[in-house]
Amino acid sequence: MTLETNIDLIENILAPYKEIIGKDYMAYKNHVYRMVNFCLELKKCTKLEREKLFIAACFHDIGIWLNKTIDYIPPSIPPAVNYLKENKQLDWQEEITLMIENHHKLNPFKDDNFPLIEIFRKGDLVDFSLGLFKFGISKSCIKEVKQTFPNAGFHKGLFKKIAIWILRHPFNPAPMLKW
Repeated sequence: MTLETNIDLIENILAPYKEIIGKDYMAYKNHVYRMVNFCLELKKCTKLEREKLFIAACFHDIGIWLNKTIDYIPPSIPPAVNYLKENKQLDWQEEITLMIENHHKLNPFKDDNFPLIEIFRKGDLVDFSLGLFKFGISKSCIKEVKQTFPNAGFHKGLFKKIAIWILRHPFNPAPMLKW
């Protein structure tokens, strides 16, 4: 496996959010790189597909910090759409929106028009599950990605935020999950 360790597009998209994300910035950026590398391991992507994955990855959880919520999927979409609009890529809006909306879908996403959505969902789940779900990715690959992009407290911070959310919203404990 050849890891992608410095992707200009990811660096450029995330940089303006550094102050907003604050102390979690490196943790989130490393999560983005881990999931992107897992996606690229799951599918040999074209240049266009790679760009779509990179954009969606940058924005997929950003609502956690922008709206200070665990119900972060809806607020993660407008910044992605704004980015697409600013970069004259609105023809990608449906696909990238679906990638963000469905990245925590518990069942596979099936749409032959948008195969990247399922790759994106799986790539995020490999990272979120700390490699418990592999989808055919080797243990050695997962280990290499995790060593290259340390967790930096991503999961710990996420679980802390989820615990606080559950205490405040016991009847809606996991709003980010979809069937």
